[in-house]
Amino acid sequence: MAGKKDDTSESRRILDRIDQETGNDFVSRTGRRLGDHLSAADVDQKDRMEVLGSRIGRTLGFMITVGIIIWLVWYLFGGG
Repeated sequence: MAGKKDDTSESRRILDRIDQETGNDFVSRTGRRLGDHLSAADVDQKDRMEVLGSRIGRTLGFMITVGIIIWLVWYLFGGG
């Protein structure tokens, strides 16, 4: 019986460590990915114009998308 408790506690310890290393919260992972995308982390950081253009374009695209979603919800619930 003691072997089963040891296995369970070892499994819990391993799962807790995996959670700590990977960032277990879906919202924080999604926020981090969105922040990396909007800050143009995936483009060549040496090319300042590409970084600036990517940031502006991605931010405008995000703001337009949020605006369209807000308008759609407002329209569907009888506001427009």
